[in-house]
Amino acid sequence: MIRIGARYMDRSDTPEINIVPMIDLVFFLLIFFLVSSTLIQETGVEVRRPVAATAGSIQDSSILIAVAADGTVYMDNRQVGLPAVRALVRERLRARDLPIVIIADRESRTRSLVEVMDECRLAGARNINVATEKK
Repeated sequence: MIRIGARYMDRSDTPEINIVPMIDLVFFLLIFFLVSSTLIQETGVEVRRPVAATAGSIQDSSILIAVAADGTVYMDNRQVGLPAVRALVRERLRARDLPIVIIADRESRTRSLVEVMDECRLAGARNINVATEKK
C-alpha cells in the first residue's frame, strides 16, 4: 500500500506506460535506415554530367567511379589514384560481375576518362558505361 495524501493505493492501481510498441517502432526505423543507406551508392564528388540524346538507364547495382573536372578520380566516397582503380574494381568484380558506370564531369579531359576506362578493362570489366544526362 502506498499512501497518497489521505488515501491509500495498491501497487496495482498505479498507472503503467507500456513502452514495448515504442521500442518496436524504434527498431523498425533503425532497420529501415540501415538497409536504405546501404542501397545508396555515391562516388564522393559532385559531377556535372554531359548531355546526350541517346542516354538510357542502367541497373541500380553497379560500380560507380567519378572523374572530376580536374581529372581526380573518386570511388567509394574518397579520392583514389589511377593505379588504385584497377585493384578496387578487380576486388569488386571478384564477388560479382557488375557493370561499371563512369561519371565524368563535362569539363574533364577525355584523357582522364580513357585512362579510367583502361584501368577498368585491365581489372577484367566487360561492361563499362559513361553516365550522361538525357537531353
